[in-house]
Amino acid sequence: MEFYSNNISRLIENLSVLPGVGTKTAQRLAFHILSMSDEQVEKFASAIVNAKKGIHFCNECLTLTDSDICPICANKERDHKTIMVVENTRDLAAYEKTGEYNGVYHVLHGTISPMLGRGPDDIKLKELIQRLHGDIQELIIATNSSVEGEATAMYISKLVKQAGIKVTRIASGVPVGGDLEYIDEVTLSYALKGRIEL
Repeated sequence: MEFYSNNISRLIENLSVLPGVGTKTAQRLAFHILSMSDEQVEKFASAIVNAKKGIHFCNECLTLTDSDICPICANKERDHKTIMVVENTRDLAAYEKTGEYNGVYHVLHGTISPMLGRGPDDIKLKELIQRLHGDIQELIIATNSSVEGEATAMYISKLVKQAGIKVTRIASGVPVGGDLEYIDEVTLSYALKGRIEL
C-alpha cells in the first residue's frame, strides 16, 4: 500500500539511490525539501543541475573542476615536479585538508580490479604516463591499502620505474587513537615496515 502521493514517492525513491541514504533517511530528506521555500528548492535544484552540466575533468590532473585547469594545477607556488596519485577527487580533498602536501595530483578515477572487470585501460593511467614525459622528479602513490589499491600501486610502480622517476608509496598503519589489540595483522605489519626514526 502506498502511503505517499506519486510525487513524494518519486522524490523518496530518487533520494534513496544516493550512497549511504536508506529509505528512512530518504523520507526525512524528502520531507525537509518539501518544507523548504520555493526559492530554496530552486537554488538547491539549480546547484545540482549546474554542477552536473558545468563540472568536468581538469586538463592536467583529471580532478573534477568547473574550469579548464583546477586551482591546484593553476597554482605556480605548488611543486609541479612531484605528483601524488590518488583514486578519486575525495582522496585529493582529504590530502589537501592536511596542509602538508605542496605538490600536484593525478586522479585515477578508480583502481585496477580484475574481479570487477576493471583493467588499466578503465582508469586514467594513460594520462598519467603522458604527464611523466615532463620534468617529474617524484611520483607518490597514494591509493588505498585495499587489494585493488595495492594492485594498482604495484602496476603503476612497475610502469614508472622504467622511466627512471623516483616512486614512493604512502605509509599505512596504525590510526591515531587506535588500540593495537584491535588492529589487524596486515595493518600492524605495514606500520612496522613504515616506521620512522624519532
